Amino acid sequence: MTTDHKSIVQRALTELIETGSVEVLKPLLSEDFIHHRPDSTSSTKTVWLDAVQAALIPLADMQVEVRHLLADGDHVVLHSRRRLPDGPEIAVVDIWRVEDGLIAECWETIEPVARAAANLAWWEPAGH
Repeated sequence: MTTDHKSIVQRALTELIETGSVEVLKPLLSEDFIHHRPDSTSSTKTVWLDAVQAALIPLADMQVEVRHLLADGDHVVLHSRRRLPDGPEIAVVDIWRVEDGLIAECWETIEPVARAAANLAWWEPAGH
């Protein structure tokens, strides 16, 4: 089952990159799909697809290097490094939950690679 879940996520992302259109994603997402962000906000299927479509234009030349694609039960984790030409590199972790053959939820964390070291000691008291 986890191999099928990986295939669903991999197909969605591959087709999105190849076509440059969110139309390929629509049938792969459940109607009650939810996209979660680290700031505790979330968006619906329609809102998220609109945001992805708007981002595709400025991100058209983005290079994506998949570092890990892992599945455990109904969850698929994608760790990638992404870079725009002449732009900063970012590390991205997406966690996808698949239900009944459709992507039902996604959690996403994005971190600029150049600033990663500053986040290594976030738990230390100020002044140390």
